[in-house]
Amino acid sequence: QVQLLQSGGGLVQAGGSLKLSCTISGRAFNDEPSPVGWFRQAAGKERAFVGYISQYSGTKYYADSLKGRFTVSRDNDKNTVYLEMNGLKPDDSAVYYCAAAKASWVPKDSVSRTSEYDYWGQGTQVTVSS
Repeated sequence: QVQLLQSGGGLVQAGGSLKLSCTISGRAFNDEPSPVGWFRQAAGKERAFVGYISQYSGTKYYADSLKGRFTVSRDNDKNTVYLEMNGLKPDDSAVYYCAAAKASWVPKDSVSRTSEYDYWGQGTQVTVSS
């Protein structure tokens, strides 16, 4: 059973930075790292795509509005995926989720779909004050 444990959220002032972690325990049936997506859900809004990283970091995608400020990375030796957020704005306030796919890859045109991911972290609150 694959489980995702998130950490690193909190309260930060506008312009500040945060780095979220998502540690994955257990393995997919083929014992390979899972591709991972990051999503966020602001109060009263739908869950929105933030970024994606492939199994071995060769492919990364980001929501257009977040390119240049957010960076996804991973350390497979630590079974951990990271979301580094810089230049944070009050509009970035949301619950952030990491999600892992059973498949070995997610097509580019599908990375933003929550249905592509099989396992989800518990979510972590990020609040950006103005």
